[in-house]
Amino acid sequence: MSRLAHTLGLTEFQTEIVDTVRTFVDRDIIPAAQELEHSDTYPQAIVDKMRDMGLFGLMIPEEYGGLGESLLTYALCVEELARGWMSVSGVINTHFIVAYMIRQHGTDAQKNHYLPRMATGEVRGAFSMSEPELGSDVAAIRTKAKRDADGDYVINGQKMWLTNGGSSTLVAALVRTEEGAAKPHDNLTTFLIEKPAGFGEVRPGLTIPGKIDKMGYKGIDTTELLFDNYRAAAGDVLGGTPGRGFPQMMDGVEVGRVNVSARACGVAIRAFELAARYAQQRSTFGKPIADHQAVAFSLAEMATKVEAAHLMMVNAARLKDSGERNDVAAGMAKYLTSEYCSEVTQASFRIHGGYGYSKEYEIERLMREAPFLLIGEGTSEIQKMIISKGVLRSYAL
Repeated sequence: MSRLAHTLGLTEFQTEIVDTVRTFVDRDIIPAAQELEHSDTYPQAIVDKMRDMGLFGLMIPEEYGGLGESLLTYALCVEELARGWMSVSGVINTHFIVAYMIRQHGTDAQKNHYLPRMATGEVRGAFSMSEPELGSDVAAIRTKAKRDADGDYVINGQKMWLTNGGSSTLVAALVRTEEGAAKPHDNLTTFLIEKPAGFGEVRPGLTIPGKIDKMGYKGIDTTELLFDNYRAAAGDVLGGTPGRGFPQMMDGVEVGRVNVSARACGVAIRAFELAARYAQQRSTFGKPIADHQAVAFSLAEMATKVEAAHLMMVNAARLKDSGERNDVAAGMAKYLTSEYCSEVTQASFRIHGGYGYSKEYEIERLMREAPFLLIGEGTSEIQKMIISKGVLRSYAL
């Protein structure tokens, strides 16, 4: 079957991985997604198969038991997973942000302790930066960690919007420490907090309340995280040195934005597939609606947006893999892909007509999933700020 959004320049191994994931999506995810999503059920059987396939170790270096693959390979796999069900791609998103941060910024002890178990999926990562009143102003984080006489840290505060908050066993949490730096961003520290999966008070002073009920993005758990005199050891500080949390998190967010871009591409591809199929099956005025110029033009616009979004995402992933700074490219990719995903999904919904409003049709689910991509890892407005600052750097007078 021909597909939109082909990627040139892949190795044979990369192509094999992506093809394997695509087959897995068609066989195991798409047939189960509707029922699991409507019942808001965690896809445990799918996650177990992903572990068996080695997907949790995709980007983790071979020396730690992973496959050592590139961000591009990972993004292409995420695109396929999101084509099946966006929530499944969310299961591995925060996991890989945390694994990437440990790989790039962790101490040798932290890498040896966490990465081999993350590669097998035994340890699953979650990423915690947001707070209830924080929005996009990371410098305004209120959750605080104070060092006591024993050299440990006592953490108090409330974090918000943790994807995999309950199912994860390792949380990278950004909190405020008293570094005395003039810039607020230099007083932030990332803590690696290991915990059991589950809800309630999972460790003394650490509570994961129940799942937040969401419009879409169901099946996967999104939670708060409450610190109440939680004690963290000095060895839990990512990289071993406090005050470096902000650049560590921003490095991880660039990976996250490529991931969200890939998810947007996957959802858009699925929305287009559904529209193209339905437009050839549904007839009005004696012919398939695909033969009506209005619908044909809409499909042409959708296909073009899918291809453009995919290429922008691939470019951002390749730039990050090269070691170059990719904040602007990641911002552009996240902005364009999420906006195009929303537009393509709505166009597909319109082509489906009244049936698109029925829960029996996949497009209804995609209509509830696409809006999340407009805000996840930073809104379109935040991406525009990042892009404009980067562009102006290049054209400084």
